[in-house]
Amino acid sequence: MVAGARGGCALAGVAQRGLLALLLVVSASLRLQAEELGDGCGHIVTYKDSGTMTSKNYPGTYPNHTVCEKTITVPKGKRLILRLGDLDIESQTCASDYLLFTSNSDQYGPYCGSMNVPKELLLNTSEVTVRFQSGSHISGRGFLLTYASSDHPDLITCLERANHYLMTEYSKFCPAGCKDIAGDIFGNVVDGYRDTSLLCKAAIHAGIIADELGGQINVLQRKGISRYEGVLANGVLSRDGSLSEKRFLFTSNGCSRSLSLDSDSQITASSSWQWVSEIGEQVLWSPGQARLQNQGPSWASGDSSKNHRREWLEIDLGEKKKITGIRTTGSTQSNFNFYVKSFVMNFKNNNSKWRTYKGIGNNEEKVFQGNFNFRDPVRNNFIPPIVARYVRVIPKKWHQRIALKVELIGCQITQGINVTMVAVPLVLLLVLLIAAMGIFATFRKRKKKGHSNGSAKAQKTDCWKQIKYPFARHQSAEFTISYDNEKEMTQKLDLITSDMVDYQQPLMIGTGTVTRKGSTFRPMDTEAADEAGASAEACSHYDCPLSTGRHEYALPLTNPEPEYATPIVERHLARAHTFSAQSGYRVPGSQQAHKHSLSSGSFFPAAAAAGATSAGYPKPQSPAPSDPGYDQPKAGGCLSAECAEPDYQKPQRNDAYSAPRDCLKPLNQTAVTALL
Repeated sequence: MVAGARGGCALAGVAQRGLLALLLVVSASLRLQAEELGDGCGHIVTYKDSGTMTSKNYPGTYPNHTVCEKTITVPKGKRLILRLGDLDIESQTCASDYLLFTSNSDQYGPYCGSMNVPKELLLNTSEVTVRFQSGSHISGRGFLLTYASSDHPDLITCLERANHYLMTEYSKFCPAGCKDIAGDIFGNVVDGYRDTSLLCKAAIHAGIIADELGGQINVLQRKGISRYEGVLANGVLSRDGSLSEKRFLFTSNGCSRSLSLDSDSQITASSSWQWVSEIGEQVLWSPGQARLQNQGPSWASGDSSKNHRREWLEIDLGEKKKITGIRTTGSTQSNFNFYVKSFVMNFKNNNSKWRTYKGIGNNEEKVFQGNFNFRDPVRNNFIPPIVARYVRVIPKKWHQRIALKVELIGCQITQGINVTMVAVPLVLLLVLLIAAMGIFATFRKRKKKGHSNGSAKAQKTDCWKQIKYPFARHQSAEFTISYDNEKEMTQKLDLITSDMVDYQQPLMIGTGTVTRKGSTFRPMDTEAADEAGASAEACSHYDCPLSTGRHEYALPLTNPEPEYATPIVERHLARAHTFSAQSGYRVPGSQQAHKHSLSSGSFFPAAAAAGATSAGYPKPQSPAPSDPGYDQPKAGGCLSAECAEPDYQKPQRNDAYSAPRDCLKPLNQTAVTALL
């Protein structure tokens, strides 16, 4: 019996050892299976070019003997940016607990323990495999990783706070998936957020970015306030905050105004609740009471059962508008604890079907988080916005009874332009413009051609006149001499022509023919150079023309003369009799004189008796006139006859011409040129 008992004990021991080995094998296989399943992965949100990834239980302790392996990518042709927001792995040797990044050509890591891990890695590839492995350990949070493409070098992690930056204005890129990362925010979009709040989570709360997408944020840092009020918005609940030194706000596109309604009739509903009070008073919770600004009860559905038909509240905006968000409350009545916990949105335009607002990542019906009590408003933003005229709020879950007050947020939109309707008028306008330009160019060319022919004809006529009358001159603005201080009308010198039919009369300057005020040239008489000779060089107040062989142009005034040009005074023809035959002047007779025109007027010389005098002639201006009468001759040795008659100019004689009928000698060509 003893032997049999011993044999039974042995068999029992073998069975126990076999069972223990079997348990060990099963546990090992289960552990390997668990590692292969990747149970060490925690929160993972990925989008096209950004995302967030954590170890399991983060920021709590990651589990033992787990593996998390995930391949992340960005669009091809882009480089991958990795940022480690947190890394806390217990192992010091990276033998069993580590974080490793592997691409087709490179390996980064493993990282663990207290190693100096780079905060950012810029990879030379668009794809990388992340492997996190754990063994037996006591503590450790694991890791938090964010990534983005190289288009966003200003990438930050979900753990960045505003007090990490000293700049008053800055721009950063938040990755997708920061909404459910542990961390508090304080404040709201209106008053701003306490500077200890998480930046990306606050941006989701403010409706600046969507959690599924991530995006660029523009931050303004301002002075803090004494109290921050927390609200629920976009599925993120902010907390009330106390006084802080600084706060921050976000800049937006400005499309966040309340979309007002003209009348209550623009709000309709599937049904309405009619409540009868204890005193028998009927209270209707109609759709017109669903405005957020209205006092009193809200809209409530007629059926409060959980399995009733689908209820809805519809709003007609009157025209197509851009809707960027919605604010909702419950009944707002303390005696009626009614509110909607979650809802979906439908929208449409004129003559179109109802469409459901869907999420970006999964293209499924997006469910918005509603109210958590009957009183406090909750805001949800639409990213991307809804562009429609009609919207419907369709409750999914509610407390006791469906009750809503709503306010739509958005702005007006610019109506789409029909390209065809705009292009056709533009093309027609362009064609008309080109045709008008062509007609104008043709008309201008013809007009120019006509002017050219007329001008050539006129030039021909002028040339013929010059050939026929080589010494004809026309009045020119170049001969206009005026003095502003004299306040006189400008006078134009008219060149004198003769009425002789045989030949053109040369330019003459003599008695009663031309009066030029302000001339800088000295007067010249007709025959002084021939008959008086050298002795007549100083015959009057003005120097006489020089004799042949001397200079024929004007000479500067002598020292006794005024420093400025002395104008020539007008001389009357009645004094012609004062000429003396001894001085070689020929006294004009009483025959009819020729008309001579001046710019200042016309006059006729009259025959006068010898010795007659005339009054009222203008005197030449001089710095210090000594005699108020007529011009006086200069002192000097001049002939008596010449000195006695100083009032007439002596033109130079040109022997190439015969004497004119006015008994005046013509000027030579040099004098004419100098005068002109």
